[in-house]
Amino acid sequence: MTNHVHLLLTPSHESSLGGVMKALSQRYVQYVNRTYQRTGTLWEGRFRSCLMQDDAYVLACYRYIELNPVRAAMVAHPADYRWSSYRANAQGEPDAVLAPQAIYLAQGADVETRQAAYRELFRHELEPGLVDEIRLATNGNFALGDSRFTTQIEQALGRRTTRGKPGRPIKPIDAPPQAPPETPPETPPEMPPETLPETPQQ
Repeated sequence: MTNHVHLLLTPSHESSLGGVMKALSQRYVQYVNRTYQRTGTLWEGRFRSCLMQDDAYVLACYRYIELNPVRAAMVAHPADYRWSSYRANAQGEPDAVLAPQAIYLAQGADVETRQAAYRELFRHELEPGLVDEIRLATNGNFALGDSRFTTQIEQALGRRTTRGKPGRPIKPIDAPPQAPPETPPETPPEMPPETLPETPQQ
């Protein structure tokens, strides 16, 4: 792409990804600054990433990355894009930078079968909903997978790994204050019956 790149990486340990991206960004900025005689930073901010579930989601990301130049109308076919890994994965073009993912190797017992299976994945475009799901997870640094997977990642990291509901949380509406119950009027204490003095007999 003209202003960003997509990488599908499997880190060997928890700090591998950050170290690779730091080294890549520094070397690229140095190259651009030397070539164009400029100084300063080049990237807008930190790289964006998402932790994804194996199986279908990894293959979906293969397709998402390879088809990105096609969606952007830069080329008619993934193989036509200069920086695409499609030619290596689907046509067997040597590329020392690439290392096949386990799910790619599982597509066939030999190289020819895997390449044919990979080409078959591109007979149809990605579903728009899946494209949006991948973009949302990547831009938000969320986990990409089913609900069970995202729950496991949230428990492991101790933070939210899925998109929350937009807007501020709705505060519960307080019930209107209730009037205190009416106090019945006090009953005057009963007075003892009045005793009249006896009238003396005549």
